[in-house]
Amino acid sequence: MPKQLPDLYADLCARAQEPAPDGAHALYIAGRRCGWATHAACDALRDAPGIVHDEAGLHIGAHLTPGAALNAVLENTAQLLRQANCLRGWRDELLDVMDGDDVLGVIERAAVRPLGLLTHAVHLNAWTPDGRIWVARRALSKSTDPGMWDTLVGGLAGCGEDLELALVRECGEEAGLDAPDLISRTPLRTILRIHRRLPEGYQVEDVLTSTCVLAAGVRPANRDGEVMEIATVDVPTVLRQIAEGEFTLEAALVIVEDIMQRQATGQI
Repeated sequence: MPKQLPDLYADLCARAQEPAPDGAHALYIAGRRCGWATHAACDALRDAPGIVHDEAGLHIGAHLTPGAALNAVLENTAQLLRQANCLRGWRDELLDVMDGDDVLGVIERAAVRPLGLLTHAVHLNAWTPDGRIWVARRALSKSTDPGMWDTLVGGLAGCGEDLELALVRECGEEAGLDAPDLISRTPLRTILRIHRRLPEGYQVEDVLTSTCVLAAGVRPANRDGEVMEIATVDVPTVLRQIAEGEFTLEAALVIVEDIMQRQATGQI
């Protein structure tokens, strides 16, 4: 295994920790600090009902508690951001708005980055019995990192969704893997929280991973159209591709961390 593996992982971790975008403002929802709103988002939301922008930051539903009224304000927030062209597309998917472990409400998925809200990404890093890694190339239609290589499965947990069940769902959608194919996988564990600037805002994301060895006869196949190619690669090749920037940052972190774990336990 390359001696530079820990250095590669340290470099990836450093890339995953960036300050909030220039001009971003602290975001408070229901009086709880939970994100970073871009300057463009603050402009789009200025003087909107239920929203106050002052020297301390952007306050959404300051006098509300979690419930229908706050969710209505959050829905209007997303629509205003959409009208101001602050969003990359519109997913018609709701994600939880979190403050630590507390769920404050729900909001359209496309709005989380302009507001710097925490998300949870679940990944499956899958191996073949002979020690190759299953990887997937993202479709060119993806709004982020189109055409780049990724873990076999990776996606965001939806609102109110158990993280383990979210991974099983994503395995079915992205790789055609159902529960019987996944009986050997490890429980999800968090490897880090990403803080990264994106063109549309700020990515604050807990990256969780599970790993498994798929049976020799299992052939993953995409079902949801978000993957253009699935392949297996050996460890030296995947490390070279990661070093050359062919993988998404999240996938690179998941794969390199897993390789290091397997190296430490003598599995490779």
